[in-house]
Amino acid sequence: MTTTTFPTVDQCTSDGREKHTVVADMDGTLLRGRSSFPYFALIAFEVGGILRLLFLILVTPLAGLLYYFVSESAGIQVLIFATFAGVRVSEIESVARAVLPKFYSSDLHPESWRVISACEKRCILTANPRIMVEPFLKDFLGFDTVLGTEVATYKGKATGFVSPPGVLVGKNKADALKKAFGDVLPEIGLGDRHTDIPFMKLCKEGYMVPAKPKVEAVTNDKLPKPIIFHDGRLVQKPTPLMALLTLLWLPIGFFLACLRIAAGALLPMPLVYYAFWALGVRVTVKGTPPPALKKSTSHTGVLFICSHRTLLDPIFLSTALGRPIPAVTYSVSRLSEFISPIKTVRLNRDRALDAAMIKKLLEEGDLAICPEGTTCREPFLLRFSALFAELTDELVPVAMVNKMSMFHGTTARGWKGMDPFYFFMNPSPAYEVTFLNKLPAKLTYGGGKSSHEVANYIQRVIAASLSYECTGFTRKDKYRALAGNDGTVTTEKPLLKPNKIMGC
Repeated sequence: MTTTTFPTVDQCTSDGREKHTVVADMDGTLLRGRSSFPYFALIAFEVGGILRLLFLILVTPLAGLLYYFVSESAGIQVLIFATFAGVRVSEIESVARAVLPKFYSSDLHPESWRVISACEKRCILTANPRIMVEPFLKDFLGFDTVLGTEVATYKGKATGFVSPPGVLVGKNKADALKKAFGDVLPEIGLGDRHTDIPFMKLCKEGYMVPAKPKVEAVTNDKLPKPIIFHDGRLVQKPTPLMALLTLLWLPIGFFLACLRIAAGALLPMPLVYYAFWALGVRVTVKGTPPPALKKSTSHTGVLFICSHRTLLDPIFLSTALGRPIPAVTYSVSRLSEFISPIKTVRLNRDRALDAAMIKKLLEEGDLAICPEGTTCREPFLLRFSALFAELTDELVPVAMVNKMSMFHGTTARGWKGMDPFYFFMNPSPAYEVTFLNKLPAKLTYGGGKSSHEVANYIQRVIAASLSYECTGFTRKDKYRALAGNDGTVTTEKPLLKPNKIMGC
């Protein structure tokens, strides 16, 4: 039987399917892409770094030869072994939950999703490891059943081998479908290659998803649940070519990152702006920043409230102003503190700000805070301490935007000490710093507003400037979704005295 036996998916009506069950393959069917390599590469890089990704790239030609000339199952087993062997199951689950959904969601086939979304019950039959695809399929697309290849484990680690009955291709898919559904035949079966035919024949209707013509992916607004939280270092989906280019760039990028960090740390701040431009780092300044506080005046300094993008936010704020601005920070590593060209006051999230310390800093000059939660891209309700609003009425919101082409400069799961290096390893990273209008006196704490009202107003102003939509998620929601913890960093010797703090 050939693939022409079945009609194409565009001939499948989605009307009247409310009580129907659909069973679909994943690569090439639910997803436009027919290769699962990019998703294996994402896991390899996130759990094993450069060496694991290099190993996967080296064995990929062997996997391809086996896939096309021996068996589909053999080729997939090579990719599974190279990616998973020796990796903790908890780490695989973490990447599947925090990293893969964003990339999967950007590759949904519109015709397949049209049919699948119209059905009440949804099942996936895939050769991919179940542990790798299940979080996305169940949590974001509402699949009831996910039948995939089971990866063998030993003492909490993946062995790299697969459990019986082996990789789910061909007859194994049909057997898995029979075991899951028994004598009840699903109404629709969707596949894209000849090895999908055995399970499609068990469905009342079968439709093939052609590889051509190319179609546009399903847009985010048509997904049942938006992808808000995302982690991971890689910006682009690592196709074989992109993965190879990333590996070749890494030694060059790391050397360049060290140069850029050294320039920012060692040069006088007025020169950093020009040094960054000479080294390929673009800094764009918009709006009119306030002048520096004169020592002879009795006023307090300006408190800059910035939208949070990376740990480098206060560095680029200082670069835009041409003068070092001390910053109150959360969850900053010792390494980041050591290489920072500005003074940092590290706040333990379970501690509070010392009012006297903050007041002293503001009397000496300007101060910056970059709370997680000022915009939807980092989608949390802004909650900086009431002490900030009560200690000064000189409040200036700052909208931060950064652009990265290869690596993300922030992480929830990984070691945050590498965040500056990953940002500066991009070929030409960029920061856009927009100074918004200072809050009018009537909208400050001194003007009669509560600290919550001031905080929420600043959040709305920054979000509107960046065309972001605010949500009700908290910082703890983010870390629980991405890292499995609440994002709290403890220190043996807290730098600030304990007091009450209102969220993040």
